[in-house]
Amino acid sequence: MNILFLCTANIQRSKTAEEVFRAANNNHQYKSAGLSEKYVSKANSTLCTEEMLQWADRIYVFEQQHIERIQKHTGDVYLPKISNLNIPDNYQYFQRELVLLLLERCDLA
Repeated sequence: MNILFLCTANIQRSKTAEEVFRAANNNHQYKSAGLSEKYVSKANSTLCTEEMLQWADRIYVFEQQHIERIQKHTGDVYLPKISNLNIPDNYQYFQRELVLLLLERCDLA
């Protein structure tokens, strides 16, 4: 299965998720990206493309605004693939609490 993690800038939450699950379960393929061109370019991280959305069998986002941003650009096409983890942007890269929330809310480990 192809799993895509999307947050705002692809610095902390989605990047952590990609690496945690790649280490925990190599039966799937993992990618992560950011949805804000402004913040992704500032951080020199990966910007989400429609090709990535097509590639993914399952898409995990971290906030409702991420779903709305995808929907604004692509309509309802990808909604059935999307799960909202409801994890706010107040964690650092690989912060223990973030990792524990990811393991609790994603059924991939």
